[in-house]
Amino acid sequence: MQACAPIGVFDSGSGGLTVAYQLHKILPSENIIYVGDLQRMPYGPRNPGEIIKFMQQFLNFFKLKKVKMAVFACNTMTSWGFDAAAGREPYYLVPMNTAVAEAVAVSPHKKIGVIATEATVRKNFHSDVAAELDKDIQVIARACPEFVPLIEGGHIDDMAIETVVRRYMAMFSADKIEALILGCTHYPIIKDLLKKYLPSYVTLVDPALSTAEAARNILEQNKLINDDRQKGSLEFFFSAMPEHAGEMVKIVMGIDNPVISGIDLSKFN
Repeated sequence: MQACAPIGVFDSGSGGLTVAYQLHKILPSENIIYVGDLQRMPYGPRNPGEIIKFMQQFLNFFKLKKVKMAVFACNTMTSWGFDAAAGREPYYLVPMNTAVAEAVAVSPHKKIGVIATEATVRKNFHSDVAAELDKDIQVIARACPEFVPLIEGGHIDDMAIETVVRRYMAMFSADKIEALILGCTHYPIIKDLLKKYLPSYVTLVDPALSTAEAARNILEQNKLINDDRQKGSLEFFFSAMPEHAGEMVKIVMGIDNPVISGIDLSKFN
């Protein structure tokens, strides 16, 4: 395995670009391949068998691309598929960080909210981690199934999504949470709207940075940091909606006129 080999980053859609952004920011010399499955998103309502099958298709594609690492930029695939995949691939795997520890650090009374997809909430992904960390942590997890389709539909700062944000954030009104974990990589894209409908004392916690830092730590430990002083390459593959994908890359990554390649993930069984 060579240090100049690329890093794969994958998600059910364009939300995982928030992780790719943080990874590129802290490791600018790394070559990154991003893959998003806009054709079959959202993954949240799907059954575990489908989620794991789709995850394996991403991983098989990265095997052909000879990556040194694949980063789960999706809480749904992490919660249902990471344990099944761990140790089975010829490259390092990095799960999406729950950010429970970061949320506890800013919650004096250890009362944490989580917004995530239906599948992630069903798996008790964040609650299980919290129970292992400290039995006194209270986790209130709510599924927000309308967010991903709205964000992927281009409703990032209009009344269509603001109405839904207001309704979902009202679910926490009686809970007195002190931190809110953005348990889906799409959600940081609308963080300003989320803040608008939460009390000022609630801290939003984005797991994208801690996930990128975990990836960097693994590369450092295994002497796989790319020491090339030039900027690393960025490749983007999406299974559908190339124009929308390009717009999301521009918004999240800050790249003008990105090149978007198509991909049929079903070919990688």
